[in-house]
Amino acid sequence: MPTPIHTLLIANRGEIALRIIRTARRLGLRTVAVYSDADRAAPHTRAADVAVRIGPTPAAESYLSIPALLAAAKETGADAVHPGYGFLSEQADFARAVVGAGLTWVGPPPDAMEAMGRKDTAREIAQRAGVPVLRSLGNIRGGWFAAQGNLPFPLLVKAAAGGGGKGMRIVREQDELGPAIAAAGREAAAAFGDDALLLERYIERGRHVEVQILADEHGNVLHLHERDCSAQRRHQKVLEEAPAPDLDPTVRDALHTCAVRLAREAGYTGVGTAEFLVEVGGPSDPSDAGAWFLEMNTRLQVEHPVTEEVVTVRGERIDLVEQQLRVAAGEELGFSQDDVAVHGHAIEARIYAEDAFGGFLPQAGTATRVRWPEGSHVRVEAGIEDGTVVPAAYDPMVGKVIAVGADRETARRGLVGALDATAIGGLVTNTGFVRALADSDAFRDGEVHTAWLDNHPLPAPDPRPAMVAAAWTIATAAMADGGDGWRLGGPPADTWVELDDAVLRVSIARGEVRREGEPPTSCRSVGGMGDGTVGGRVGGTVGGTAGAAAGNVGGVSADGLLELAGSTARFAVDVGPRSVEVSTRGHTFRFVRPGASSLGAAEVSDGVVLAAMPGTLARVEVRDGDLVTAGQSLGVLEAMKMEVTLLAPADGVVRVRAGAGDQVAARQVLFEVGPADEPEATDG
Repeated sequence: MPTPIHTLLIANRGEIALRIIRTARRLGLRTVAVYSDADRAAPHTRAADVAVRIGPTPAAESYLSIPALLAAAKETGADAVHPGYGFLSEQADFARAVVGAGLTWVGPPPDAMEAMGRKDTAREIAQRAGVPVLRSLGNIRGGWFAAQGNLPFPLLVKAAAGGGGKGMRIVREQDELGPAIAAAGREAAAAFGDDALLLERYIERGRHVEVQILADEHGNVLHLHERDCSAQRRHQKVLEEAPAPDLDPTVRDALHTCAVRLAREAGYTGVGTAEFLVEVGGPSDPSDAGAWFLEMNTRLQVEHPVTEEVVTVRGERIDLVEQQLRVAAGEELGFSQDDVAVHGHAIEARIYAEDAFGGFLPQAGTATRVRWPEGSHVRVEAGIEDGTVVPAAYDPMVGKVIAVGADRETARRGLVGALDATAIGGLVTNTGFVRALADSDAFRDGEVHTAWLDNHPLPAPDPRPAMVAAAWTIATAAMADGGDGWRLGGPPADTWVELDDAVLRVSIARGEVRREGEPPTSCRSVGGMGDGTVGGRVGGTVGGTAGAAAGNVGGVSADGLLELAGSTARFAVDVGPRSVEVSTRGHTFRFVRPGASSLGAAEVSDGVVLAAMPGTLARVEVRDGDLVTAGQSLGVLEAMKMEVTLLAPADGVVRVRAGAGDQVAARQVLFEVGPADEPEATDG
């Protein structure tokens, strides 16, 4: 008997909370958002009908606190809980607690979650269902290793619990095995509370293909076709698409069949994803199937929008969140496999607050300016807006950009254009990185497999076009203020602009920008920049006569197309009194103006080891005064579920400036390495 849902509590934050609220509102449900102190002003708190504080910033005391979430449900009269993804979404204990409190759990049965949420038990269920799996090479728990025969390298060490690429290491030779097991075990314990690991053969060139499953409580189990998530970096998905391109039809049908059998064997209901590894070019071993079950995600996936954009039921696009809510309420699906079809192609790019060209370290801060793309063939799932604070305490994903087309190439070109139109200021993001990947020949030609990015690093962006655009914008603003050295009856004089350590001479009349010692760059406005219209200018004056230094221009924003040296690109420029931010092709560059203070202005010796991001100094592996060698591990920094090994930059004596377990700020000094014969300075 169906149990209608009236008030839905979303036990999550950010873009997924907003996504769920949108569907719930369309269905006429009352919605409840929860927030920690760090998210007090976050967009999802304003989108819901009710918002409830559940605790302080640390996730363990807020979004991971089952008592706090159940108390919020009771306080607001919620009769159902949707976990989103991440946090407690795959925790069977949370599902049981929700059901035990008399509430509707919007997810699969707790027993199925528990069984399929672990890679080891999921393997057993897959084998019972006749689904191919990679041969197990051993199991590890508490550091104890039991190998099954001689180990073939390379192999993969991976956490038995959880997902998301946490607790995974590739091992290519025997000497690497011990450290890999130790690191993967620590990471798994921190992320999932379980250090159990599995060993499997590592497939060098594999495609990650996953099948979307939908099942109800009445025995109906369907597949909603597949997605390809092969564009990964260190097992973290970067681009996802549906359907999987150039997949052998026989393999495709086999994966669909295996996923349905697996869900039936597990007693699964709701939305879930069966993930498979498909060997590129077919199986290297003729005795292998060439496609193997990896794991099952017992929740809604981050990449679910690409399925929603291409899968139809009786000609109408499917809403997976709606299906989750209907199944949770006890309703029957109401359609069959024959009613499901695929039309077109969709590709999604995940937008993270991370430095993609600086070790992919998570970033935190305030998004000062956020511009998401628009258009009928673009979908955006955004968790930030102007002024949103991105805390260091949670996963750094801030949004997703999805492009749709009649075919893959149309969708790919649409995604590149959509990422060109994305600009996020005040925060370092990976937008430019995913834009470059989507625009690459390798992605266009279907050559990107799961290990491709780890072996083909993308080149760092060239800041020079952004610097030219910044100088052009400042000079245009100076001209608009009438203080750029206009001469009676003649063209405007040149304007000098200082950015970082460079001096650029801008000639509006000649249409060029010249950096000292370099040939000029031709510059021409194609629309919106430098053509006499500078949008959003709120102040700033410039004085001068025959030539002017635009040192006082501030509070200027411009957004439009510039043609630089014959190449046209879109630039979003924000000019402040101390710095300029320029976004182009997804990248955001920051240039310091004269008199501005910056972290880069402080002289730091080569021997200083800084925290690249806020986090916890998990371990200190040296003692103060020890002699160390260049490249030696000094300690480990933990932040946003990542471990970063801190290495000695040179030979010498190390001074330890923070203790194990300390919470440290970004750019805080953790270690200093000086010459062995240099005594430590003392206060006099």
